[in-house]
Amino acid sequence: MERNGHDIRVWTALATVYVVWGSTYLGIKVAVETLPPLIGAGLRFVAAAALLGVILLLRRGTEPFRVTAREFGGAALVGLLMLAGGNGFVGVAEEQISSGLAALLVASVPLWLVVFRTVVRDRPRAATLAGVLVGFVGVAGLTLRGGVSGQAGGIATLLAASVSWTLGSFLSPRIPMPRNPFAASTIEMAVGGVGLLLLGDVTGEHLRLAAVSGRSWTALAYLILVGSLIGFTSYVWLLGHAPISLVSTYAYVNPIVAVVLGMIVLSEPLTGSMLAGGALIVAGVALVVSTERRRGAPPSPAPENDQDRTEGREPARAEPDRH
Repeated sequence: MERNGHDIRVWTALATVYVVWGSTYLGIKVAVETLPPLIGAGLRFVAAAALLGVILLLRRGTEPFRVTAREFGGAALVGLLMLAGGNGFVGVAEEQISSGLAALLVASVPLWLVVFRTVVRDRPRAATLAGVLVGFVGVAGLTLRGGVSGQAGGIATLLAASVSWTLGSFLSPRIPMPRNPFAASTIEMAVGGVGLLLLGDVTGEHLRLAAVSGRSWTALAYLILVGSLIGFTSYVWLLGHAPISLVSTYAYVNPIVAVVLGMIVLSEPLTGSMLAGGALIVAGVALVVSTERRRGAPPSPAPENDQDRTEGREPARAEPDRH
């Protein structure tokens, strides 16, 4: 009975991560209908950082936040790359493209991480490289399709965001970081959120705040409370109670959930080119993830992932809000 109860909890938490993180693309799409994307993402991460920080202070006191200047700087850099440059610009892209297409392109993040590893002469397995090749054929197909339909700007923004997220993930285990993963995530979200708010102000997004609808504010609240806190908590619990090979399946299930939700809730179209390109990306990511898990080197999760978000660190560490 105890074993069955444990299995039920694991599958419940895994289903939560599948659905909640998959739904964040839909939440972002609804939020940016009237909410400026940079300021909206900034508010999301600052609020999530405040909530996570308060919870950590109440449970552990100030000890987790006793970090060196280099550790704080490392977390701040990762936050700017992953959350400001990565996650924040997903919203900018979703002003032009569908949530389903965004999710499929963001799913390419583990492929980009293999490219970064190859540059520093970390030789991936042949099966990993085959997965990267298959996945990037899918990315190329979706990119060419976007250029034909006038969505090239949104797709270029999203690919740049994915590379920024991947760079943050790649650097994270290679630079000084706070020892406590929750403290690291709090700092990353706070710095990334503030960076997005400042960038939004500089670009004039604050002038659009008077016209934000209740629907967009509700979507933002969903992203903070459900996407960040519930999804993040479920993910962290899974890291300590389930095999990492099982937990990592969210990397190729989330985009499928996002596409289905976009079709059901927003009536987003699913074209033949999206289906073919998306299938190649998901297949390539599945091959990379399964190969790397056997090797013991986990690929980075994707951004919208809050979720972002173990961001390329050891499997036991938590990622910041990836979606």
